[in-house]
Amino acid sequence: MNCPGSMLVYKNSIHSYRDLPLRMAELGLVHRHEISGALHGLMRVRCFTQDDAHIFMLPSQIKEEIMGVIDLVDRFYKTFGFDYHIELSTKPEKAMGSDEIWELATSSLEDALKSKGMDYKINPGDGAFYGPKIDFHLKDCLGRTWQCGTIQLDFQMPERFDLTYVGEDGQKHRPVMIHRVVFGSIERFIGILTEHFAGAFPAWLAPVQVRVLPITDRHHAYAQKVLAHLAERGIRAEVDDRNEKIGYKIREGQVKKIPYLLVVGDKEAENGAVAVRKYGEGDKGACGLDEFTKMLIEEIGTKKNPEKACS
Repeated sequence: MNCPGSMLVYKNSIHSYRDLPLRMAELGLVHRHEISGALHGLMRVRCFTQDDAHIFMLPSQIKEEIMGVIDLVDRFYKTFGFDYHIELSTKPEKAMGSDEIWELATSSLEDALKSKGMDYKINPGDGAFYGPKIDFHLKDCLGRTWQCGTIQLDFQMPERFDLTYVGEDGQKHRPVMIHRVVFGSIERFIGILTEHFAGAFPAWLAPVQVRVLPITDRHHAYAQKVLAHLAERGIRAEVDDRNEKIGYKIREGQVKKIPYLLVVGDKEAENGAVAVRKYGEGDKGACGLDEFTKMLIEEIGTKKNPEKACS
């Protein structure tokens, strides 16, 4: 739990109302004592990295800040091609604070969702002990749902940690706090993403975007030129210069689901070209190296995802 750390950082300085909202973010390592039978690959681990952030704000800024986080979460999930649904989790049986504060916090979250035109359902009694929350549930291509992002509105912790800001009237006032994560567990999100794409990551996301395949040893020099050309333009590429037949190299590249394989031989070296093979589509023919590079940079820039994942 990273929350106390952010509050201690906030408390280390005097803050004016002009300083707010104050947003703090960190990639923090957190631990949970999961029983061994519950551990499952990257999906459920005992130690994981959380993209944690805390926002300290004026009461008048609550709606705007919540809407900003909703926009952030929506942009991230759409970038990766995920559909999601939203749940508004309300006060649990064991909770801090008065019913009036809980009602104010819950209505603030609900108001922000309605203003954004977001569909949601109520999840009674599943809020955090210190406040209600908006939960984002991803849906992968296998139809499974994963609770990843969350927005939690907290009036309690600023009170317990005696957090203050100096208001326009020169008096001390209590800030309101948002806890938010987008991915939740970075490790779990990578696991979800890997299964969603069945390991066939789109070009913009793939660890290796291009593999260059020289046909014989005499084509190694040109393959290295192609590699240097791609690397200079920020494309993640490598050369398979092993003493293997080209058919073997192509098959292995397909098994590893590399988005683009570039076969280079005498004709390609002579013409400054590459023979392109795209994962899932096969042979795309030969084209100039500059033409291929321009096309790939555009594809990466648009963050294009496959129409159907899990293929």
